[in-house]
Amino acid sequence: MNNTLKMTLFWLMAVIITLSAAVYQRLTGPTHPKRMELQSDSDTYKIRLIRSHGGDNNCELKFDIPDRSINGEIKYKRYPTTDKWTKVAMHRTEQFLIASLPHQAPAGKLEYNVQFWQNGVELNKAEDYHVIIRFKGAVPKGVLIPHVLLMFFAMMISNLAGILALAKHNRMALYTNMTFVLLLIGGMVFGPIMQKYAFGEYWTGFPYGKDLTDNKTLIAFVFWIIAVAANWKKRRAIWIIIAALVTLAIYLIPHSMFGSELNYESGTVITGD
Repeated sequence: MNNTLKMTLFWLMAVIITLSAAVYQRLTGPTHPKRMELQSDSDTYKIRLIRSHGGDNNCELKFDIPDRSINGEIKYKRYPTTDKWTKVAMHRTEQFLIASLPHQAPAGKLEYNVQFWQNGVELNKAEDYHVIIRFKGAVPKGVLIPHVLLMFFAMMISNLAGILALAKHNRMALYTNMTFVLLLIGGMVFGPIMQKYAFGEYWTGFPYGKDLTDNKTLIAFVFWIIAVAANWKKRRAIWIIIAALVTLAIYLIPHSMFGSELNYESGTVITGD
């Protein structure tokens, strides 16, 4: 097999691993919408309960249910508190049933559930349609897009570097250096800026907090520093393989777990709980 064909195969493997990890992380994260099915007398409706909302406006909950014999209600309260539940009836706009959750300060959370009726008969158990939503500040696209793209490519080049190291390919050091640069800019520069816009703090990982996302980025970055240093003058594939495996394991951890949370009693943002 010639070198061009080998590199094409290595790139394909890296892309497949990266896309698989990205999809898994996205679908298992605590901010990914909870998807349910609502069964009525005559149809089945897709229900999407959102668990993350950014910006300064209220969070609109919108359900595509054209059947006018169906109505609904939401109940919500601040999380985690002992507040009493607030009930809000949904209103109808054409085929949609709509209600809104009140805006919360960055890192503030609400728990809410959704109840539907058809001609006065309950269609679902409210406890099954229950989620916790976290609010965050608006992140400018000029920060969000570079961060997401750089972190995606950092993961892909990390996988490629690991594959090349396993194959003892002479380009493994090149892609090791590229991974380091991508993580540096995407994770250690744009990451804190994005965190500041979203939750009001540049860094909530070690040693200042327990934010899992920040700490995951830090761990991956440290391992790539080691890999770069170890391969500076002499090729040491084992350190590249270790860094790539650690990075892959980190990316498989659901995004935003143990993230920032507003303590409503103290008014401070805590992390890691």
